[in-house]
Amino acid sequence: MQQIHKGTFTIRLSEIRDARELITLDHMIWTQDTTPGPLVWRSREDYLLHAPPGSQLVALEGERLCGYLGFGCPSGMESNRHVCEINIAVHPEFQRRGIGRLLIEAIKQHAGNNGIRKLRLRVLSCNTPALAFYRQCGFREEGRLKEEFYLGGRYVDEIFMSNMLRP
Repeated sequence: MQQIHKGTFTIRLSEIRDARELITLDHMIWTQDTTPGPLVWRSREDYLLHAPPGSQLVALEGERLCGYLGFGCPSGMESNRHVCEINIAVHPEFQRRGIGRLLIEAIKQHAGNNGIRKLRLRVLSCNTPALAFYRQCGFREEGRLKEEFYLGGRYVDEIFMSNMLRP
């Protein structure tokens, strides 16, 4: 994938040198309002096993990492290779500046260039800002697991959303 430049932002594939900033962003973004369980990385190497270089698009302003979009095939099955599961995180200082939308557009382009026909994601029902954002980006609810998690003293649904890409 070629780097994408939009205004002051650059989007490129993740590199090994991004690991420390990506781990910091994970700890900042993924809370009980955004994920069913805490992300705990035992080490940088542990993180890189989970998210190897090239498995994420990163958004940078200058040299500062301000967000990422992780992507991958949801299963190892050949029959599922046309589907890409994504997750996205934008640093709080950079939210509402269009970075999330730039990352979604970049993954749509990257996916389309690589034979992907469907993007999918999971989101907690209590994460209303994320739900609104995904809908604005063309994602539609495909399914819901009612009261799938018990978080912060309440039951929370897990929502599956998808965006079908044009062939």
